[in-house]
Amino acid sequence: MQQRYRAVKTGHQVLTVKDVSHGFDKAHGEMQILDKVNLTLAEGEIVGLLGRSGSGKSTLLRIISGLITPTSGSVNYKDAPLNGPAEGIAMVFQTFALFPWLTVLQNVEAGLEALGVAAAERRTRALAAIDLIGLDGFENAYPRELSGGMRQRVGFARALVVDPTLLLMDEPFSALDVLTAETLRTDLLDLWNDGKMPIKSILIVTHNIEEAVFMCDRILVLSSNPGRVVAEIKVPFAHPRDRLDPVFRQLVDDVYARMTARPVSEPVRKGMKPGARLPQVSINLIAGLIETLAAAPYQGRADMPEIAHSLHLEVDDLFPIAEALQLLGYAEVREGDIFLTLSGMDFARADTQPRKVMFAEHLLRHVPLAALIKNVLDERVDHRAPRVRFEQELEDTLSDIVARETLDTVIHWGRYAEIFSYNDQTELFSLEDVEF
Repeated sequence: MQQRYRAVKTGHQVLTVKDVSHGFDKAHGEMQILDKVNLTLAEGEIVGLLGRSGSGKSTLLRIISGLITPTSGSVNYKDAPLNGPAEGIAMVFQTFALFPWLTVLQNVEAGLEALGVAAAERRTRALAAIDLIGLDGFENAYPRELSGGMRQRVGFARALVVDPTLLLMDEPFSALDVLTAETLRTDLLDLWNDGKMPIKSILIVTHNIEEAVFMCDRILVLSSNPGRVVAEIKVPFAHPRDRLDPVFRQLVDDVYARMTARPVSEPVRKGMKPGARLPQVSINLIAGLIETLAAAPYQGRADMPEIAHSLHLEVDDLFPIAEALQLLGYAEVREGDIFLTLSGMDFARADTQPRKVMFAEHLLRHVPLAALIKNVLDERVDHRAPRVRFEQELEDTLSDIVARETLDTVIHWGRYAEIFSYNDQTELFSLEDVEF
């Protein structure tokens, strides 16, 4: 007989995060990832962490799981300080994280084996979890034989088999196709609402605003660089939820507005520095969004949820493109809407070569790193400079990975604008008329 659990809202706190900050040392001080984050999680609720790339969502989740020790602040789990991984906290990862040489049954048993559970009990509990998550009949299959959705179900079964109090999920549906993600998302909510899981609380990291509104009781919005909780949004709807309900759609719009409340363009135009992070966005995506916004039915202005839906884009896809448009002076974002500037409309109407000229002008005016590279090349006798000269400067203020990504972005944009050349083999910048 299926055991039933109660995920009722008792008000008792399962988790308390107080003033948690995290960072690492750089040449000119500490690089902050999280800054004084506070949150609570009570029994019977699903809470979502929502934010752009760079907001530290996954870092925060790993701190809560005990895998990372924060630079400062505290995490209390069930009224006790958290020091390392704790019994009763389980995590589901984005990338499945299965052992390819083990069967489904063996993968689900692995966590119990690590806890020292006897073989007979391991098997009984693992089979029950596999049956619960809908994989009965695939116990002896290997991960390579399973679809992405089935592999993620194994991940859920492995998390559930240890009877956790708190389930942490790090973008668990983002690697799946739309239909598979929807099925798995709905099945998980059904198990939760029917009281078929031992879990008391769920904390989910997501970049999908609609998913957060569909699943969560509360949504915490994190800012970027560093991550701070800038908004807490309560979701008042009972399950099951209707995505087409106008009230549901309005809340999705409201969340978009909260996440775009402080336009990226505002701090950029008030003194962006050469060491600032640049979004990893290609020229094709920049031009494509500009053309889409300039054409019917938008005519230069669009509701971000609407355009995200029509272009099949999620937050981590749409926001970096919108950020690039703002940074370059081609668009503004206000209250969840994106507006093309006059320069953006001119770009949309222009042919290929005039677009390049316009882009070069905007790039040198609005992106100090591009202007710095161009100035260094102009001033040097041989009009050349090594990549490391600029990468080291970026690494003073950015993580090594973000520094490389930022320099790759400015190389891509600079090549398109024809303001400099770059040779990937020699890792040298040069002016266009310099032979390598």
